[in-house]
Amino acid sequence: MLHQNKQIAIVGGGPGGLTLARLLLLKGANVKIYERDLDKHARVQGSPLDLHEESGLAAIIKAGLLDEFKANYMAGADREIITNELAEVFFSDHEGKPEENFGHKHFRPEIDRGALRKILLDSLQPETVVWDSHFVAMKPEGDGWELSFKNGVTAYADLVIAADGANSKIRPYITDIKPFYSGIIMLEGNIYDAQAKAPNMHALLAGGKIMAFGNKKDLLIGQKGNGEVGFYASFKAEENWAKDSGLDYSDKAQVLAWFKEKYAEWSEVWYELFESATMPFIPRPIYCMPLDQTWEALPNVTMLGDAAHVMPPFAGEGVNMAMLDALELSELLTSEECRSFHEGIGIYETNMRKRAAIMAKESLDNGELMHSENALTTMVGFFKGVDQL
Repeated sequence: MLHQNKQIAIVGGGPGGLTLARLLLLKGANVKIYERDLDKHARVQGSPLDLHEESGLAAIIKAGLLDEFKANYMAGADREIITNELAEVFFSDHEGKPEENFGHKHFRPEIDRGALRKILLDSLQPETVVWDSHFVAMKPEGDGWELSFKNGVTAYADLVIAADGANSKIRPYITDIKPFYSGIIMLEGNIYDAQAKAPNMHALLAGGKIMAFGNKKDLLIGQKGNGEVGFYASFKAEENWAKDSGLDYSDKAQVLAWFKEKYAEWSEVWYELFESATMPFIPRPIYCMPLDQTWEALPNVTMLGDAAHVMPPFAGEGVNMAMLDALELSELLTSEECRSFHEGIGIYETNMRKRAAIMAKESLDNGELMHSENALTTMVGFFKGVDQL
């Protein structure tokens, strides 16, 4: 078997890397995950994840973790409300949408990032994850690589897999292609104990999601685990907006004043989000890999998830593509039909680039639609069409 007597290193312990480790361990591979976090208790940032039947959920099922997923997902968090800038509701599926509908192609159950991470970590052998391993560089050694970490430790691997996100430090060892700026900035805020601190928003949210559209700008709000709410002010701006805006993202009053000016046509209802948020806000320029990227497969290093194909979040495909990467790569690396890691990597990367390009294009197109003059009408029409399927 290809993986017999081979040491596989996965750099990065996000959903893609953890899923890949679980799937490889089930096939008897020798796997280590090198994760920069100090330990498993590090706080996981970001919005909840909605898993899709043909990708994220398919990987969960293959990993034998569906029961654990069902016990931890956020029932009802996939329910959607669409409003205009005045908070007037134009669409809601809260009444007719079932809480659980596993097996339906349009059911996209949401799970908190921390909960998904715990499920995957608990499925691994205790020594699989090497914490406090901030990757710095690697150099060829024999048929593999010597990896160096910030803490001075080094490790050998016959095969290295980059799962270290959009700013991957391993990607340059494979290709010099870089992501391009999509034209959209998302200013992220989070509210802890939202029921007490932002009662009006908590009530409107009703445990689900809100998408508000107006004047070519958006507010995207979602329920998180532990009673938290996450939200994004999403708008078009220059790539260096985060630096050039002059905003102090730790100054709540300053960010609220910016919102009142930038979103001048929007109702005062939304002010509660900014008044209740925990500091700091986080500006996130949205990037995407070129849709036509290609490179020559290497025999002993590859990548998955955002490291390979970062894309905008406007189709909900990022984590799903990462977990599907893990599923397909694990099958090829343990296949009896592939004669070498090199062959398996080549097949994987060709297929991965093709399907990721399709999803990235959809994400880019959705981003344009969601920040257009007719965003409200377009998105209401889309969700009504899905709701009737």
